[in-house]
Amino acid sequence: MTGSHFYFASCVLLLTLSWRTSSGLPLSARGAQECGDCALLLRELLQSIPKLLSSDVLFYGINLNRSDWLKMPVREDETTLACAPTLTQGSSCTMQRNSSFSESECLSNIGKDLAFYAAALKSYRKLQLRKQEEEVSLLSPTLEIIQCLWETCPLMQNGENYFSEEAARLWERNPFSDRLQMHKIMLGFYVRTITINRAMGYIASGDHRK
Repeated sequence: MTGSHFYFASCVLLLTLSWRTSSGLPLSARGAQECGDCALLLRELLQSIPKLLSSDVLFYGINLNRSDWLKMPVREDETTLACAPTLTQGSSCTMQRNSSFSESECLSNIGKDLAFYAAALKSYRKLQLRKQEEEVSLLSPTLEIIQCLWETCPLMQNGENYFSEEAARLWERNPFSDRLQMHKIMLGFYVRTITINRAMGYIASGDHRK
């Protein structure tokens, strides 16, 4: 990992560790007309994941310390690199690059990220879970948000089927090991969702068109 990658990851981890989780019931199911816009959906996704991570139902017996956060499986850096702002005098916490920013490339990579995590969530729901019905119910609203993002946001293509086999290989078919793996995947998803929200904020600002 290069120094800039490590520094960027450290900044994101600081944001993640400082996020205050809150309890709450799952979001209700929605129709396509109730999806809302991309920015609101991504903010909703960012807020939904800590609630899942704090669930004793989903992650019974899982208690990771902070050093374990550094071992979490985050998808490859394509999105981080593709969505990095063009080099400016901006924040030192933002990975930047000299090449021009491609909005379509950034959104395409975000779509792939969402597809991978959606495939992982759906694959996990098919396992023999400790509290099957309740756990499926807890995970469903997050999948609904992702589906809404695919329906609402331009260029965020649904590539879920592409990752279905990869997602199936994540699990050992051992309840505790799979819960632990799922917890780490959700931590990685949370970090990636922070990156996605930052990228969408940059796109919305229009700075890349100046």
